[in-house]
Amino acid sequence: MPAMVSSRFLFFLIYAILLLIMITQAFAQPAFLYHFCINNKGNYTTNSTYHKNLNTLLSSLPSSENGNGYGFYNSSYGQNSDDRVYAIGLCRGDVKAEDCRSCLNNSRYALTRLCPNQKEAIGWYDNCMLRYSNSSMYGVMATMPAFYMRNPQNISSSGMDGFNQELRKLLESVRSEAAAGGSLRKFAYGNATAPTFQTIFAISQCTPEISEQACSDCLVGAFGEIPQCCPEKVGGRVVRPSCNFRFEVYRFIEPTTILQLPSPPAAPPILSPPPPSTNITTVSGGPKSNTSRTVIIILVPIVVCLVLIISIGIWLRVRKTKKKLTILPAGEDADEIRSAESLQFDFDTIRIATDDFSEANKLGQGGFGSVYKGRLFNGEDIAVKRLSTNSGQGDLEFKNEVLLVARLQHRNLVRLLGFCLEGIERLLIYEFVPNSSLDHIIFDPIKRTQLDWDSRYKIIVGITRGIIYLHEDSRLRIIHRDLKASNILVDAEMNPKISDFGMAKLFVLDQTQGNTSRIVGTYGYMAPEYAMHGHFSVKSDVYSFGVLILEIVSGQKNNCFRRGENVEDLLSYAWKSWREGTASNVIDPTLTTGSRAEIMRCIHIGLLCVQENIADRPTMASIVLMLNSYSVTLPVPSQPAFFRHSSVGSDMSSSGWTNNSGLTAGSDRSKSNSVVKAPEDEVSMITEVYPR
Repeated sequence: MPAMVSSRFLFFLIYAILLLIMITQAFAQPAFLYHFCINNKGNYTTNSTYHKNLNTLLSSLPSSENGNGYGFYNSSYGQNSDDRVYAIGLCRGDVKAEDCRSCLNNSRYALTRLCPNQKEAIGWYDNCMLRYSNSSMYGVMATMPAFYMRNPQNISSSGMDGFNQELRKLLESVRSEAAAGGSLRKFAYGNATAPTFQTIFAISQCTPEISEQACSDCLVGAFGEIPQCCPEKVGGRVVRPSCNFRFEVYRFIEPTTILQLPSPPAAPPILSPPPPSTNITTVSGGPKSNTSRTVIIILVPIVVCLVLIISIGIWLRVRKTKKKLTILPAGEDADEIRSAESLQFDFDTIRIATDDFSEANKLGQGGFGSVYKGRLFNGEDIAVKRLSTNSGQGDLEFKNEVLLVARLQHRNLVRLLGFCLEGIERLLIYEFVPNSSLDHIIFDPIKRTQLDWDSRYKIIVGITRGIIYLHEDSRLRIIHRDLKASNILVDAEMNPKISDFGMAKLFVLDQTQGNTSRIVGTYGYMAPEYAMHGHFSVKSDVYSFGVLILEIVSGQKNNCFRRGENVEDLLSYAWKSWREGTASNVIDPTLTTGSRAEIMRCIHIGLLCVQENIADRPTMASIVLMLNSYSVTLPVPSQPAFFRHSSVGSDMSSSGWTNNSGLTAGSDRSKSNSVVKAPEDEVSMITEVYPR
């Protein structure tokens, strides 16, 4: 009995090891050269009809029925247009048939794992490309998405001109040959010798179902990417969905494995039908047939079980690797909002778009990281906010900003295109706004002169619309908490866009205020009740907006308003000027045109916004009426709140402030009694604002 138990245990152990090996091999898919999960074609849900159709199609795609015999596979599956799936597979022209099918099988496992819900995706290995979509791709020349790779070795400076000349001739040769390849295969290879005696090898290829002209156009466009892809390099490639090319100074293909295309068929000779043959026999039944049937009966259940086990394993793996993000709570209460996984970008995509986050593409540096300009393969310019890895608040603000901004759609709010959460990397991908931030315009002595009153008024009105959307029109009431000139971006038409929602708080619609012990923001723009007690509300944003109005009108920073040799804070000067009837002194001297009444009305509104008493400040809805209707009588403003401090940072979370007695306080609410109101005849010292 013990021997039987031991042998049975050994059998199951061996069986489990074999299963483990098979499952491990199923997971051990090689990494793509590049892949794209395309979001603009919509998503599907797990176990939906589309999902099942996709799995059915991809499992049968690398079969001889769907291939043309020369490395091209095309098929579709599904009964109706909503759930029908289309797929294309293309192997390099020198890849053997069995290697081609193996590559496409690897692709279908890897691509559905990397893009678990997108209806359209594309991935490339060295030997093959797999692409699927919810719309037909057959015969349609596609140039995006695309990628390029370069050989790091440089061409010698002495032979550069000759190398480039021979390369151009070689690429032109393989382009024309590939384009003329016909409907079975559009693939060409060749080599040339550079003046430095280097041999240049090159290939070009198109999906064979597109026309000769479309193939030629696609390759010409790809050749045009060489200055971005691989200038002065001995090798490189540009890969598009419908075409690709590559060149190197070493042999990277095997010409002997390229199948010869069939010759055009000749007219068949007229032959008499052959006489009946007595040598042909038909065999049915017999021992061989019975053996085959037995093998099939045994193998089918085993294969089904293995597929089931592997599928469960893949599902568990994908489920484990998904990163679920939830929105930060309103106040301190959790209010979970749906996942933003459909917005996720691959880190390598952003790394290439920003030229590996080069200094040349750096737009600015802030408290939570740097911002870089980038360009996606579809030609779209982007701004990438790369959170600092040593920021203790980075993950918190990152999750908040992703899931908050992803839901906001307004012309005066910056648009979030996506995010990347990979390892220690935390990236936010925004639309690129060409004119940078408002502080780079309004505080620049030269650029400010080019900003007339109409443009400034347009910016004020646009900011107003953006804030009122946050406060009133979005599903949840949103308190920005960090409105300032460096967080207002300006597009090419001088439309303002509010950005940087890392500090934002959500309110339910009937909530009017909240408290926090973690006071964050920027000196000079913070309302007194927030800085002193951690109380924030829509009126906190109104206070910051009032500071912005006065800065836009005066063209000067709130902490260092200059008039002749005198330097004082803007709010103090504006209030004293208003009280003395000389409010026109606040106006930027470069504003030589524009309605003086309109400018004075904006100063009036700004002073109403920065009043110390919360109840006295107007709402954003009433500010809209004040700006749009001169029939609305404006109340007389009361004295604004003034602060005195001496630190040099910009964020409350990382800086202190001092009062008149020299006591230093941080952001803790228990120390709020160190904030004092300055007398009317004293000048407040506001810390310098650093954009981030």
